[in-house]
Amino acid sequence: MTDTALCARAGLAATVGAAVRAGVTAVQLRDPSASDAELVRLGVQVRAALDGTGVPLLINDRVHLVQEISAHGAHIGQGDMPAPQARALLGDDAYLGLTVHDAAEVRHAMALPVGTVDYLGVGPVWATPTKPDHRAPGGLPLLRELSALSALPCVAIGGISAGRAALVRPTGVAGIAVVSAICGQSDVAAATSALRTSWARAS
Repeated sequence: MTDTALCARAGLAATVGAAVRAGVTAVQLRDPSASDAELVRLGVQVRAALDGTGVPLLINDRVHLVQEISAHGAHIGQGDMPAPQARALLGDDAYLGLTVHDAAEVRHAMALPVGTVDYLGVGPVWATPTKPDHRAPGGLPLLRELSALSALPCVAIGGISAGRAALVRPTGVAGIAVVSAICGQSDVAAATSALRTSWARAS
């Protein structure tokens, strides 16, 4: 997940490019402070950096901008538009992710029509300064519980570092999402590689 401010030194598109070359498998563009026009500009830059890589670009929250950016889908939270409405706007072929925080939200997601949501973002696992208003961290026990409840792939988020990636994998999640563990790091490629190595060693 991108953070425009953290990536300011190297540039957002350059950071994304370096991370993808080092093994990142999906990119979510997130900038709550950007206007729609600014987000489209950033999205077009990131999309260009991803051309030819096969790595999908997802837009956080702003489903209505996916087509304009030529992104591959969107990710929405519990406070955004309902998932069926987002799916209707995106069409059948785009990716749609949904954030969940507890068992009730997972069960609600599982009750949606098949094909509405493609994966669940689960967290926060640990506290993170990237999103100061996040809910109380659930830790590894909650992550394990929610992953077991879900019939969809789950991606863990919240305070995940290279050291913690190895702790997360045994909970049953399909992957991890990070912000500051890559964005703003002095060596983006090395930071990305460290995450992948930690994840791989936990298999």
